[in-house]
Amino acid sequence: MANMRWNSGGDAAVTKRMIVLTVLMVMLMGAYASPVRRMMMADIKEQQRRNLLANGLGVTPPMGWNSWNHFNCKIDENIIKATADALISTGISKLGYTYVNIDDCWAEAARDDKGNLVPKNSTFPSGIKALADYVHSKGLKLGIYSDAGYFTCSKTMPGSLGHEKQDAKIFADWGIDYLKYDNCNTDNSKPTVRYPVMTRELMKADRPIFFSLCEWGDLHPALWGAKVGNSWRTTNDISDTWESMTSRADMNEVYAEFARPGGWNDPDMLEVGNGGMTKDEYVVHFSIWAISKSILYVCTAAVLLIGCDVRNMTKETMEIIANEEVISVNQDPLGVQATKVRMEGDLEVWAGPLSGYRVALLLVNRGPWRTSITGYWDDIGIPPNSVVEARDLWEHKTLKKRFVGNLTATMDSHACKMYVLKPIS
Repeated sequence: MANMRWNSGGDAAVTKRMIVLTVLMVMLMGAYASPVRRMMMADIKEQQRRNLLANGLGVTPPMGWNSWNHFNCKIDENIIKATADALISTGISKLGYTYVNIDDCWAEAARDDKGNLVPKNSTFPSGIKALADYVHSKGLKLGIYSDAGYFTCSKTMPGSLGHEKQDAKIFADWGIDYLKYDNCNTDNSKPTVRYPVMTRELMKADRPIFFSLCEWGDLHPALWGAKVGNSWRTTNDISDTWESMTSRADMNEVYAEFARPGGWNDPDMLEVGNGGMTKDEYVVHFSIWAISKSILYVCTAAVLLIGCDVRNMTKETMEIIANEEVISVNQDPLGVQATKVRMEGDLEVWAGPLSGYRVALLLVNRGPWRTSITGYWDDIGIPPNSVVEARDLWEHKTLKKRFVGNLTATMDSHACKMYVLKPIS
C-alpha cells in the first residue's frame, strides 16, 4: 500500500486538469447529445447485425434429420410430421437430434403476385408456418431449403437470387430455424458475391436462423465461410458407397483448422441406414463424421444430420446413430476438428483434442485385410511417457490395460476402433 500514497503536488494538479477537461467534454456533448447518441446507437445495432451469426447458434455442430438423401423430391408435410414424431418416440431427440430439415421441392414452381415463395399445395397444404408450429410443439426445430440462384437444383421451385430480403423475412415469419442454401442455376457470379447477400438479410430478420452454405466446396468456402454462415459444404454431394464416403472425409479433413464453434466444415449428410454400405463401413462413416465435428444429420452428413427414414430405422442403424459416447466427441465444447495425424497406405490414425485434457483417437483400416494399427503419443499430442487410460467408444468399456507411448488395435477390413484417451500420470 505504501506505493499508492497520494502525491499532493503533481498528482493533484493533474487531477484538476482532468476534472476541467471532463467538464468541458460534458458541456460539448450536451450540445450534440442527441445526434451523437443516435450515431452510437446506430453503430451498436449495426455491430449486432454483423455478429448475428455468432449469437450462440452452432456452438456445437447441429444434429438432426434432412429429407434429401432418402426421399429426394418425394416429400410432404405428413412425412415431416411423422419424422418429428419419430425423433421423439425413438428417443434420439434427447441425444441432440433436434433439427427436422425440409430439402428441395417444397414450393410451387412460381412465386405469388407479391413475389413470395408459396408452399406446394399438393404436398404442404397446411403451409410452412403451421408445420413449424407442429415441429416446435415437439421441442424440435424446423429447417428449410433455398438456393443462391434463380431456381433450386431440382428446377422445380424458385431460388432466392434477387429475392433475398423477401425470402429471409418470410422464413423468419414462418418460424424457420435453419436454412440450407444451395448453389444451382446462378447468374455466374461468384458464391462470395451471392451468399453474403442472404447473410445480410438473415441478420436483419427478426429471428436467428442457422445458415448452412451448400456451395459444394467449389470456391473453398472454409476460407471465407466463417463470416458468412454457420457451416459450409467442403465437398460435392455424398452417395451411399464406401468410396464416396471416404473421399468426402478426405476432402473435408484438409480444412480442419477452419472449423470452430459457430462455424463448421460440412462434408455432406450421413448415409447411415440407407443400405449401400456394411455395418462396419457405417460405423467408420459415423466415427469419422463425429471426430471431424461434422454436422450430424441422420441420413445426411457431418454436422450430424441423419438422411435415412427415421420412421423405419433398423436396430443396427439405431445402435450406430444413437451411440452417446461417439456423439459426445462430436459435441465436445472444445470444438476442435480432428485430423489424420498418420497415414500408412490404407491405414489411418485420426486424432483431435477434447475438453478435460483428453484426446479422441480413431484408427481406420481402409484396406482389404484384417490388420493392426498403432497410434503413437507423439503423433496425437500426448507427452510420450504419459500413462493413459483408454475408453473404447464402440465396445462401451474402459480397457483394463494402461498404455504408455502408444496404443495398438486390430480390426477387420473397412472397420475402425475409436477411443477417448485420458492421461492419468
